[in-house]
Amino acid sequence: MIPVTRPHLPEMSRYLGYIERCYQNNQLTNNGPLVQELKARLEDYLGVQNLLPVANGTLALQIAYKVLGISRVAITTPFTFVATSSSLKWGGIEPVYADIDASSLNLSPQKAEMILDPEVTALVPVHVYGNPCNVEAFDRIAKDHGLKVIYDAAHAFGVRLNGKSVLQWGDAATLSFHATKVFHTVEGGAIVFKKREDYERACRLINFGYEEGEVADEGINAKMSEFHAAMGLCMLDEIDSVLQEREEIYKRYYEALKDHFEIPVWKEGATRNYAYFPVLFPSEDALLKTQQRLNDAGIFPRRYFYPSLDALNGYARPDKGNPISRSRADRVLCLPLYSALPLEVQDKIIEITVSSQKLYARTPSEFSMMSLTGG
Repeated sequence: MIPVTRPHLPEMSRYLGYIERCYQNNQLTNNGPLVQELKARLEDYLGVQNLLPVANGTLALQIAYKVLGISRVAITTPFTFVATSSSLKWGGIEPVYADIDASSLNLSPQKAEMILDPEVTALVPVHVYGNPCNVEAFDRIAKDHGLKVIYDAAHAFGVRLNGKSVLQWGDAATLSFHATKVFHTVEGGAIVFKKREDYERACRLINFGYEEGEVADEGINAKMSEFHAAMGLCMLDEIDSVLQEREEIYKRYYEALKDHFEIPVWKEGATRNYAYFPVLFPSEDALLKTQQRLNDAGIFPRRYFYPSLDALNGYARPDKGNPISRSRADRVLCLPLYSALPLEVQDKIIEITVSSQKLYARTPSEFSMMSLTGG
């Protein structure tokens, strides 16, 4: 079976070397030496400050909302994984959706600004597939309206925009280190704060609110363990080769598919981490038929993200539909991409998707018009 992704597992001997240090230190959690080393190395590798490792990416979002005092309503995107919205709802914050940009698939700043009202306290854009949002526009909106900005950067590990880490934008940016991500700690995540005082409060919150042995704040347990940090340190040791392998696979897909499919437009001035390879079909029917052909061949791509969250029970707002997000969610498919993907399997994936496109696609003129209108 060929899944949409497969976790990279570093050399076992390397991992066991870090685990041996856990046994020697006899410290398994509570900001141990491996977590501290991972924090320092990540800050250096990513080019950021005030990075806080945590237990997972969803807790990263929840801690960021708490530290920054987000309440009432936050404007976010319906084209993302459900955790972006569920983490808001868990914090008693209502997620309200603005539609996305048809070409990048990121939250549209213009449409977000159109639905601002006095109840809105924050913007929560997502760097979809690691593709940076229009951060300049969101920064302006936040300053004009006195809002906080928290970026869900779960997919954006290592991405740089105009020479600096995309994680430097916003009041906070959160990362997921889940096993399916380019960089992982099996389970884990991190928050990057703009302000040192926000980082310092977050350090208390993830440890039950403790500071110098006393409860000083409203806390929760969101700490990363030493064993998870050990995997992260191994991944950092090998991350450059992992990214190089993913780049080669991504580029093979791109050259083979660019003339047959609409592919999201990447932010100008931004680097890539080759986390995903999404393609847009001309119709949901064409996608489903192609997906079935791939499944029959033992290949399992993913409809990522589907459905658009504004159409999902518990999140839907019937009076506030987002037609571009719904259309894109119906027609996007992420093809398998991981560092160990055999080239002969990739060739098979390409052959099936291209032949299916020829079978099920509209005419070239209809496809071009659809791309321009967002239909």
